[in-house]
Amino acid sequence: MTLVSPPATTSATSLQSAIDAVGSAAKVVRNTTARPFTFPVQPEFTNWRSEQAAWRDSVALLDQSHHMTDLFVSGPDARAFFEWIGTNSSAAYTPGRAKQLVCVNHSGYVIGDGILFQFTEDSFDLVTTTLADYVEWSIETGDWDVELVRDNHSLARVGDPKLYRYELQGPNSIPLVEKLTGAPAPELKFFHMGEIEIAGKTVGVLRHGMAGQPGFELWGPWADGAAVLDALLAAGEELDLKRAGARAYSTANLGSGWIPSPPPAIFDEELRGYREWLDASKVGSFGGSLGSDDITDYYVTPWDIGLGRSVSFDHDFLGKDALQTLSENKTRKKVTLVWNDEDFAAATQTYFDQSQLPAKFIEMPKARYAQFPTDLVLIDGETVGISFDSGYLANERAFISLAAVDLEHAAPGTEVVVVWGESPNTRKPHVEPHRQIQIRATVAPSPYFDFARDQYRQN
Repeated sequence: MTLVSPPATTSATSLQSAIDAVGSAAKVVRNTTARPFTFPVQPEFTNWRSEQAAWRDSVALLDQSHHMTDLFVSGPDARAFFEWIGTNSSAAYTPGRAKQLVCVNHSGYVIGDGILFQFTEDSFDLVTTTLADYVEWSIETGDWDVELVRDNHSLARVGDPKLYRYELQGPNSIPLVEKLTGAPAPELKFFHMGEIEIAGKTVGVLRHGMAGQPGFELWGPWADGAAVLDALLAAGEELDLKRAGARAYSTANLGSGWIPSPPPAIFDEELRGYREWLDASKVGSFGGSLGSDDITDYYVTPWDIGLGRSVSFDHDFLGKDALQTLSENKTRKKVTLVWNDEDFAAATQTYFDQSQLPAKFIEMPKARYAQFPTDLVLIDGETVGISFDSGYLANERAFISLAAVDLEHAAPGTEVVVVWGESPNTRKPHVEPHRQIQIRATVAPSPYFDFARDQYRQN
């Protein structure tokens, strides 16, 4: 194995050392000083409401060049490695296709996911945030004949990215591509790749649908990025193209139903070696009203969070036997929770009440104050699920969250309660003194957008 990567550890404290010192993995991750991940791009180009509207009404341009880590893996064992570490079907490995790679631990619970591009039979690019360290460690400690080149996201990288990556979303994305190329848009199935030419540059293209609308992902060498961007902006002017900044972009997953940060199931004994390798600062913070001291209460299965379509038992992979057992006893389902308008307004009203502690501040448009949000979902005081990622969608005039809810309570229209805030408050420095409140919510389908749910995966 050849490794071309920044150092894996940045301090003398490993995650396992931090857990040993405190005696509880849950206490470590709930009280870490690590802040939630932020997109290292301009917050707004116009305003986040108009930028959200663009992916519904015209076309939005989202810059993906900076917030993801690329792991370029190549060599004779590259495919075998990804088949072993991922739950995805072995039959789906084909050059020119991408997939949502899902990794589970030895007990079958989700560690994380990412988009895996396959360029040739033995050349891949895994684009991810949550899996980068785990995949690097797995290659480094395994006997795989591969080369790994790691290109960190821009908050950790020195210098420019290796690739630019732009996302076009909205009904005018296809007319925009056709205007730029002077030819019909490439007829690609969902998550299939092709090539087009823009501004004299060869551009990779992936059929995608990030924000619940039709779209394309475009990429190429960083040196070509400025010319391609200029061409996109010029051609998009008459198509009402708007650049989406970090604030709008952070909400794009909500309508299409992707949970970007499920709590990573890396605390079993079998992964002690990984925790000894991983710097404690890299684990990310857990935050929310789920205050259990049992770290396994935060674990989710692929079916809990809508990743069951990426599970296939047609090959051997890490965690297969345990995952087969879990597949026979599914207990939860991914849903959208639409928060009650009156309760939401009442929560914000507490910010002006000087007679008592206010509710935890609800950031707009994305209310993520920890990297791994975990809020209790209740019915009649009993826990029936976990709410993960929450934010405001201006197009729908709704504040929603993505959640895993017990199957018997997952039907659309079911009334639940989301517990917002921590009790007791954790020691995270970015969490202010506050009190817990309960906000009513209604179960809705996930994905929330009709197009994302019914069409774009079939196109």
